[in-house]
Amino acid sequence: MSTAVVETEEHTALRSAVAALGKRYGRDYMTTVVREGRHPDTLWAEAAKLGYLGVNLPEEYGGGGGGIAELSIVLEELGAAGCPLLMMVVSPAICGTVIARFGTDTQKAAWLPGLADGSLTMAFGITEPDAGSNSHRITTTARRDGDDWLLTGRKVFISGVDIADATLVVGRTEDARTGRLKPCLFIVPRDTPGFRRAQIDMELQAPEKQFELVLDDVRLPSEALVGDEDAGLLQLFAGLNPERVMTAAFAVGMGRYAVNRAVEYAKERTVWKTPVGAHQAVAHPLAQAHIELELARLMMQKAARLYDDGDDLGAGEAANMAKYAAAEACVKAVDQAVHTLGGNGLTREYGLASLITAARVARIAPVSREMILNFVSHQSLGLPKSY
Repeated sequence: MSTAVVETEEHTALRSAVAALGKRYGRDYMTTVVREGRHPDTLWAEAAKLGYLGVNLPEEYGGGGGGIAELSIVLEELGAAGCPLLMMVVSPAICGTVIARFGTDTQKAAWLPGLADGSLTMAFGITEPDAGSNSHRITTTARRDGDDWLLTGRKVFISGVDIADATLVVGRTEDARTGRLKPCLFIVPRDTPGFRRAQIDMELQAPEKQFELVLDDVRLPSEALVGDEDAGLLQLFAGLNPERVMTAAFAVGMGRYAVNRAVEYAKERTVWKTPVGAHQAVAHPLAQAHIELELARLMMQKAARLYDDGDDLGAGEAANMAKYAAAEACVKAVDQAVHTLGGNGLTREYGLASLITAARVARIAPVSREMILNFVSHQSLGLPKSY
């Protein structure tokens, strides 16, 4: 599969190197980690040592000096090998990007080197039980108490809080001029008093667990606030757009893994002296899945390029489209791969059945496909807003 037309030599080399790393671990490693209730620490550490986890972060803080384009390549190739690292979406892509762009010098020095070398991880807390897709209804609020902040609220479906050193929490503060609430981001260390977590029982088989968070008058120093108190939405979307691009990378990688497994099987599985892959009823759906994954990857590359070039508005549209396209392509690819293998597609031996649930995560999180269609119809097409 050639990528030279749209990627630089450096990107192609990075892709090959990460693919080699992923091949050494593979799907068996990840399923073993999940079965034993562990985290993929060995792969995380090796990817960090090779500079892959911090490839998007500033060189002065130990990163690679690249952007989301490079980081998305890393996640896609690990996914295509069957061993994606979900915390890459959260720790370096969202939290690292926000701190690199808007954090104080002290915050950058405290967090970026560790996020770059993998020794520190950070979770991201935005979703609430009652707000759903409406971030304007976030009820986690921060109020001043002397020089400190007091943060109160609840969050749900927050990944990896148990292993994260801190969580970047989206709260809201009151605008002194208008009285309206505006979003702000706070770094909350894991062991801060009043910051509690409870694991959510999920059908999803993944090493990264999901949590409900309760913040009960969590006292934070003034320096826990990231960036300018008045630039909340700008800072928030500085993290959300990379999250969408990385979710697309996660989905494209997973879809590629599923198609590759199905193609291998279709070449070898013989019925009536003919490989099943010779039959168009098997071959054409796999070809279609491959085409749709490639198209989704192109939009992902466009979104990453726009974001890295500083075009936040253009990147917002492209990132939403990339996430939508990749999620749809991934679900179809996984479904077709399972169908190609028949009964074997539902066995643990072939490792595809668990992807049926995992693929649908990209349709739901971090924003549903319906909300993306709302965005495109309103923002891109200029149609009246429905909500």
